[in-house]
Amino acid sequence: MEDIPAGWGRCVVTIGVFDGVHRGHAQLIKTATSAAAERGVPAVLMTFDPHPAEVVRPGSHPPQLSTLTRRAELAEELGIDVFCVMPFTPVLAAQSPKDFAHGVLVEGLHAADVVVGANFTFGKKAAGTVEVLTDLGRKFGFDVQAVSLLGEDGADGSTKSTVTFSSTYIRSCVAAGDVEAAAEALGRPHRVEGVVVRGDGRGRELGYPTANVAPPMYSAIPSDGVYAAWFTVLGAGPVVGQVVPGESYRAAVSVGSNPTFSGRTRTVEAFVLDTKADLYGQHVAVDFVGRVRGMEKFDSVDALIEQMDDDVVATRAVLADPVV
Repeated sequence: MEDIPAGWGRCVVTIGVFDGVHRGHAQLIKTATSAAAERGVPAVLMTFDPHPAEVVRPGSHPPQLSTLTRRAELAEELGIDVFCVMPFTPVLAAQSPKDFAHGVLVEGLHAADVVVGANFTFGKKAAGTVEVLTDLGRKFGFDVQAVSLLGEDGADGSTKSTVTFSSTYIRSCVAAGDVEAAAEALGRPHRVEGVVVRGDGRGRELGYPTANVAPPMYSAIPSDGVYAAWFTVLGAGPVVGQVVPGESYRAAVSVGSNPTFSGRTRTVEAFVLDTKADLYGQHVAVDFVGRVRGMEKFDSVDALIEQMDDDVVATRAVLADPVV
């Protein structure tokens, strides 16, 4: 861990992977920022990179709901003062709960208060629990607050059907193509970022030129199908055409391998409505709002084009309201 800057005092720390920074995470962050305000100290969010699962069980990295940069942006919006990325290494994974608490929380961050989820575990073989952390806090001089993850009742209103807003739940929604449920748990549409790369150019030939978005490794991509989404060029780099960086545009997005043309590579292709721009090389974001239909194989190009016409109409209907 890097040395703390000169003059750094006590702080309130909230710890977790925070993938997605969803509504459950927002509850943790709210608790941390409120405690920090009461103490008059900074609120620090500590996350890990790579995902701990990849270090503990190589090859098990879960689909990623958000990039580190996106997590930092969302955390700042929620009032976090310091976004701290802890490299998750085999050495860190092998630390005892006591060593982690003393080395990282006490000596590293000077924590006055630590806010975690009620199911938080840490240390070698996840031996550290909230109870263990609380005991260590008494020994080392920091308080511990455990926050239950936010959830909501299911359709029948019973507690048995309550859905907890967790990253695991949201990943399952995205994998099933239920981007509406994912958005409900996230508090915003699920976002896939990437760089626009050159494809085979078939969309342009069909009258629907698309931006072929290449996302980072491990990105959580919705199941194959066509979606209504908001498309945004990130950053302030020059764009040739009508697209303004930072502004969001309606887009019909195809996810899949293009079965009509016997494609083999799974792609994310966005047809940006009402704009003409050269987007190659741009870093962009696709915010998935609604599923229009599943992926289909058509008997002819004309049938495909007719369906694409309908997809654009459906996309406009889903995105009738302005982006929030």
